[in-house]
Amino acid sequence: MARIKLAYIGGGSTRAAGTMASFIWQGAQFNGSEVVLIDLDKERLITVETIARKMARARGLDLTIRATTNRREGLHDCDAVLTSFRPGGFEARYLDESIPLKHGVIGQETQGPGGFFMALRSIHVMKSIVEDMEAVCPNARLFNYTNPVNIVSEAVTHHTAIATVSLCEGPIVSNREYVSLVGLDPDALDAVSVGLNHGSWTVRHLYDGQDVMPLLRAGYARLRQEKSTSVASEDMRLLDLACRMDSLPSSYFQYYYFKDEILAELQHKSSTRAQDIMASVPDYWAHYREQADRDEPELDPARSRGGIHELELGIDVMDAIFNDRKEVWYVNVPNRGSLLDFPDDMVVETVGFVDRNGVRPLAMGHLPRHVVGLVKMLGEYQALTAEAAWSGTRTDAIRALASHPLVFSLAKAEDIYNELAAAHQRLLPERLLT
Repeated sequence: MARIKLAYIGGGSTRAAGTMASFIWQGAQFNGSEVVLIDLDKERLITVETIARKMARARGLDLTIRATTNRREGLHDCDAVLTSFRPGGFEARYLDESIPLKHGVIGQETQGPGGFFMALRSIHVMKSIVEDMEAVCPNARLFNYTNPVNIVSEAVTHHTAIATVSLCEGPIVSNREYVSLVGLDPDALDAVSVGLNHGSWTVRHLYDGQDVMPLLRAGYARLRQEKSTSVASEDMRLLDLACRMDSLPSSYFQYYYFKDEILAELQHKSSTRAQDIMASVPDYWAHYREQADRDEPELDPARSRGGIHELELGIDVMDAIFNDRKEVWYVNVPNRGSLLDFPDDMVVETVGFVDRNGVRPLAMGHLPRHVVGLVKMLGEYQALTAEAAWSGTRTDAIRALASHPLVFSLAKAEDIYNELAAAHQRLLPERLLT
C-alpha cells in the first residue's frame, strides 16, 4: 500500500468528480495518501473537494484531500501529478470545431486544425507546469490526460527529464464496442491496439482464441441486410472500415477514410459537439453541488461528465507503479523499439509493462502495411506540432498544420491558422502570433 502525494491539475473540471470517484474506489491501495486538487475555479474546486472528502469518509479511508488555486504550492514535494485540463474551456473547443468548417476542413477536438490548436494551447500551459515540477517536485511522475495526449507527451518527453506517461482508455473501450455491435460477448475478445493515440489499429484480435474478423464480417453483413436502425451510421462506417482493413481501428480514423461524408454532416449540423456539451454543463454542476450536500455522495452516470469513474486507467497505472504490481497496460510513451515502424523517440500508443521502475513498452512489431502509411504521416505531423508549440514560430506552426492529412494545403493552413490564432490569442505565446 503506497502512501503518496498526488496533485491533480484540473481538479475543478467537469470530469474531476468522476476522477476522484475512481481514485477513492481504489483508495485502499493508497491509504494514508494526500490528494491536492488544483484549478483556477475556486468554487468548483471546493465542490469537488467536498464530494471527495465525503466519499473517502464513507468508505473509511485515510485520505487527506485539499484544494488550492496556487499551482506551485500544490505541487510541492509531490510523488505524482495527474493533468487533465482544457485551456480556454469548451468555448475554445467550439472555435476549434466551427472555424475550420468555414474553410472546408473537418473541425474536431483532437484531429485536424482543432486538435492542432488545442495542442498549442495545452503545451503552452504544460510547459509552465513542467517548470514548476522541475522546481518543487523534480522526482514526481507525470500522468497526463490533457489532449491531444500524444502531442503533449511528444513535447514534454523531448524537453524535460520528468518521467511522463500519457493515458487514454480508448483502445480498451472501442475494441469491446466493435464486437458488441454485432452481438458478440466483449469479454471473449482478446485484442491489442497500437500506433498513436486516437490513431491505433489492432495487431491482435482474437475471440475465444480465434480470429474475430470473420465473425465481425458476418455480423456486419447481417446488419446491412437487416437495414438495422439500432446501429448508428457512424458505427456502421467503422464496422465497414474494420472489415475492409482486417483490423479494428481507432474510431478517429473515420475522419480520414470517410472525410467527405463527415465534413458534409458537420457542415449541416445545427450545433458542434462543444455546444452540445456546454448545454449539459450547468446540469453537471447542479448534480455535483447536490451530491456535495449529501453525507454520502453518489454520482449519477447520466449527470456526470464522462460517467461516475473517470480517468480510471491513470489510477490503475499509478497503482501498478507505486505498489509495484507488475502489470501490463495501454500507455503513450516514447517508442523505444516497441513499434518497428516509428522512431525510438516518438511517442506512440502501445502496451507497456508497469512496475516500480515505471513503464517499459513491449515489443509489438509492425502495423499492417496497408494502414501504417497514414499513421506514420500523423506521427510526423505530431512531432512537428509539438516542436512548434514548445519553442517554434508562427512559420513553424503553419508548416506543421499544412502537413496534417485533413488540411494538406498551404493556403488553407495559413487561412485557418490566422483566424484561429486571432480567436485564441490570449491563450497563445506571442511567438506564435507574429
